[in-house]
Amino acid sequence: MRISVVHSTVYRYASPVYLEPHTFRLRPREDGCQRLEQYALQISPAPTGQTQCLDHDGNVIIQAWFSGLTQELALYTAFQIETLRDNPFDFLLSPCDRQLPMQYPDPFRAPLASYVPAVPPGPVRAFAESLAEECGMQTMAFLSALNLRLNQTTRQVVRHEGAPLPPEETLRTREGSCRDLAVLFCAACHSLGIAARFVSGYERDSALEDEGDLHAWAEVYFQGGGWRGYDPSRGLAVGTSHVPVAAAANPLLAAPVTGTFRGQSRAQMHFSISMQVK
Repeated sequence: MRISVVHSTVYRYASPVYLEPHTFRLRPREDGCQRLEQYALQISPAPTGQTQCLDHDGNVIIQAWFSGLTQELALYTAFQIETLRDNPFDFLLSPCDRQLPMQYPDPFRAPLASYVPAVPPGPVRAFAESLAEECGMQTMAFLSALNLRLNQTTRQVVRHEGAPLPPEETLRTREGSCRDLAVLFCAACHSLGIAARFVSGYERDSALEDEGDLHAWAEVYFQGGGWRGYDPSRGLAVGTSHVPVAAAANPLLAAPVTGTFRGQSRAQMHFSISMQVK
């Protein structure tokens, strides 16, 4: 599947401000699930300097710094990408992938430690352990059941701004945005030793709606399959309809834009996303 996206984001300030250095995570990643064919990013005002690099999670980021005062920061992204993973289960399970709780072999434990934080006793852990028991402590059955359970029992809402809610709150209220569901999915996985991380990007259905939006989901790590996506907002394993851009253990480190400004003003964000699918 080929997906073309044009995405504009504009931050407007009531009075002139000085932009501190910003981090932009807007370039889709390139791996076994997708091939980036065209990409362009325009930043206004033009940065005094910028550098493209990889962060510690392997995301392509741009660090930019500015000079002078401005009342607007505008970002325009356009790209075409071919998504390749028709079958999200095209891998062999390693022995450690099959049973819960997940126990990764020694060479994997230290690199994956930040993706398996300890979850204290509480409602999220109890929920995850109960669901795992229902699934016979089988990893694949648990992940599919978790994905479907969150999709079917949570009322989905739209929140364009703000950090994800704590997973306990989303579980309690049974209401949340796509990023809230992704965080809850990850926390349930962490309860059973599964390495999981937050992903931001684009998804066909959400981007084709009248008011297109970015999307968020989760990825879990299999020794036999690497990072594999699960989207509790859709109740599906991630395939060709998703375009991952950035992933991180901390959702704030997968945000499209990170940065601050100096000045006595407030920022208002305006955005638009258009997508074509071939």
